[in-house]
Amino acid sequence: MNMLRNFYFLRAGVAFAWVALAFLFAAGPLPMVGALLVLYPAWDAIANVIDAQRSGGLQSNPGQKFNALVSIVTAACMGVAFTFRGNAGAVLVFGAWALLAGLFQLAVGIRRRKLGGQVFMMISGAQSALAGIFFIVQSFGVAPGIAKLAPYAAFGGLYFLLSALWLTLKTKRTVSA
Repeated sequence: MNMLRNFYFLRAGVAFAWVALAFLFAAGPLPMVGALLVLYPAWDAIANVIDAQRSGGLQSNPGQKFNALVSIVTAACMGVAFTFRGNAGAVLVFGAWALLAGLFQLAVGIRRRKLGGQVFMMISGAQSALAGIFFIVQSFGVAPGIAKLAPYAAFGGLYFLLSALWLTLKTKRTVSA
């Protein structure tokens, strides 16, 4: 339980750091914006592998395994899409990834619900899937820049933070009982 809590704190911290960088470099050099767009799903892939390894391995966690693979492919596609189609391509790829990653996160949260603190993960997964649909639709109009994608990551960080705090409280209640 402590390992999962600490991992959720790490995920929240990385998400909030990415949000800060997204706002800082929103009007910055295109290579920096492109790198940030690639790094977000790349980190998600790494995080899913770490989480799965701590929870019995990739074979025991097919949702996280598939999520990691989707995030790796997304990171590569993000680089190509941003290079050739700019924000519109990047937002389309980001939206498709948010939709898929959200559905996988929802499935993992449902599977882990007995551990506690998963309600926030399930809400986050559902919200991510809906945001993904929204981003896909936006990519066919005037595609938003990275600063408009940052709130998506901020909400993800918030949900990880809330889950970590919930697990902290649950652990303290268990110890004191």
